[in-house]
Amino acid sequence: MVRLITHNLLACHAKGCTSNNFPLKFQDAQIALRESEFNPDFLRAFMPKLEWPALISSARELGDTSLPEQIPEMLDDDFLKTLHHVLFEIEVEEGIMICPNCSHNYAISNGIPNMLLAEHEIA
Repeated sequence: MVRLITHNLLACHAKGCTSNNFPLKFQDAQIALRESEFNPDFLRAFMPKLEWPALISSARELGDTSLPEQIPEMLDDDFLKTLHHVLFEIEVEEGIMICPNCSHNYAISNGIPNMLLAEHEIA
């Protein structure tokens, strides 16, 4: 499934698309909510790897407004539980991810993103 933790690492890699290619924008996304085991230590360790503005905009595209615009100074359990929900429990099952630069579409079907490119699209 496409979760926002994965989406936060994906960028367009079409030929010639080297700038403004992240984050991929969701379109026609169908989501499901699935419980996942909460691991605060993992979240604290993973926080430096997150592109926070991209995560916020992507979560809002999917209808979730629970995270603050800025990372709070105190990473308490309430905040970490909210972050966990956004990163792990919101899953995109169907839809499209679109590059903000070149508009290349990456389809999501049965929760799996098709990131493969045709031969003429490979850099």
